[in-house]
Amino acid sequence: MKFDYKEIDEEGLETLEAITEAHQFNRWMFDTIRPYCQGKILEIGSGIGNISRYFIEEDADMTLSDLRSNYLAALNEQFPSTRVVCMDLVHPDFEHKYADFIGQYDSVFALNVVEHIEDHVQAMKNINKLLKSGGKAIILVPAFQSLYNKIDKELYHFRRYTFKTLKEIFVDASFRLEKSFYFNTMGIPAWFIGGKLMGDSTVKKSKMSLYNKMVPVFKLIDIPFKGFLGLSVITVGTK
Repeated sequence: MKFDYKEIDEEGLETLEAITEAHQFNRWMFDTIRPYCQGKILEIGSGIGNISRYFIEEDADMTLSDLRSNYLAALNEQFPSTRVVCMDLVHPDFEHKYADFIGQYDSVFALNVVEHIEDHVQAMKNINKLLKSGGKAIILVPAFQSLYNKIDKELYHFRRYTFKTLKEIFVDASFRLEKSFYFNTMGIPAWFIGGKLMGDSTVKKSKMSLYNKMVPVFKLIDIPFKGFLGLSVITVGTK
């Protein structure tokens, strides 16, 4: 199946650029996934490096990847000493095309990527192929289909997820489930107001800047909700 995507993703780029300066939010996301990312690490869908930079600052053994040429160029410019590769997670001849990467990684993570891929089970199967035995996949995706709005549509999101639906694709791809939890509870009203009530098609820089200032409070609010509520859901699985 061919991966249908926007070669020049103006809405996605605008959203990524809005989030770039949200340092407290980006650091929160990094700190949330970092404990599960060990050894040789591959990031799927690095975008313009909003999370990548924190790994690189720690001198992690990183490979960055994306599918779009403008994102790849931005990554190469920003991180000239880090390996950056073009990778299509559902390429029809994945094992041959990316033979040098098969079984090479201790950790593969993808943040806000899998929801863009119609054949998400095949994407997870290919992530499995990239991992060493015992390696971990860390996946973050948007949560709750009821929150699907104009921003999701413009960003080419096929769907949003729950604990159950995200776990299902891990199981279908032969992962052993390790951990699942929701993330960013206070993002829900912000997403609803922006995408549903105000009809925004992208995440706006001014709104993201305001949200970023509140992250220390939002992190505390998140603690009791991890088991059942959040704008995103995170699952960790082992090969």
